[in-house]
Amino acid sequence: MGSSYHQPVMPEEVIHYLKCEPGGVYVDGTVGGGGHAREILIKTAPDGRLIGIDRDGDALAESEQTLKSFGERAVLVKGNFADLAEILSELGIEQVDGILLDLGLSSHQVDTAERGFSFMSDASLDMRMDQSRGLAAYDLVNTLPEKELKRIFREYGEEMMAGRIARAVVKKREASPIEKTKELAGIILSALPPSQRRMRIHPATKTFQALRIAVNDELTNLHRVIREGMGFLKEGGRFVIISFHSLEDRIVKNQFRSWEKGCICPPDFPFCTCGRKPQLKILTRKPALPGPEEITANPRARSSRLRAAERI
Repeated sequence: MGSSYHQPVMPEEVIHYLKCEPGGVYVDGTVGGGGHAREILIKTAPDGRLIGIDRDGDALAESEQTLKSFGERAVLVKGNFADLAEILSELGIEQVDGILLDLGLSSHQVDTAERGFSFMSDASLDMRMDQSRGLAAYDLVNTLPEKELKRIFREYGEEMMAGRIARAVVKKREASPIEKTKELAGIILSALPPSQRRMRIHPATKTFQALRIAVNDELTNLHRVIREGMGFLKEGGRFVIISFHSLEDRIVKNQFRSWEKGCICPPDFPFCTCGRKPQLKILTRKPALPGPEEITANPRARSSRLRAAERI
């Protein structure tokens, strides 16, 4: 299974910005195949601890193998990183030295056809990170009103042709349910004007992204984990987040700026009445990007953006 998990993105930058040190407690909220977690555990030897969280059972099975040589220093939990407060409380952990989130899909998830994340292979419309619960993409595509599908495609996929695609989906499902990834990709393609069908990126990419975000409630979870994570970072603790599309990156940037700013009073107030103090310092005014060598070795890293902040 290991070969199907992607190389960790920007591993040197992650270790640098997390400021990994021996004896520290670090959270990898998207442990995946364990690539970043392994680097953290190596850097924090001999007594650093790593809490690895993932919704994906396949990922946890892989990371268990990757990290087994570290013994009790690695604790793996099946769960949603949005439930960070509950997970850490159950483990008896009150503060941590760093939190890492790598928001990208693993190569395993993309390349495993039956997961339904990709239209490169024909498979059932699933797209759930946790296949044991929740609605699948099939349910959304075949039951949501046209207006809601349009909103999802436009907001989460930033798809300018969202209305045309939503209409085509609803029309097709009236005849029979839409069940397969390639079937949906074909519907999307047919809904677009000819000029939009010959793009460098496949025309279905944005719609599939939108469905995946909706199925897994990714943006709501990201807002929540940043908010909850702040409560567990000790002074000097670091938050490092790698995002892969503009919606995620915007959330991270704005949340970090809000925590750094502190006061949220209207600008025309003569003095602060909210009493909110700055709680972190941004370490990356512009996001860190992968270098050309890494992109050549790992093309899926090309759209990654890393932002980091420190608790004060």
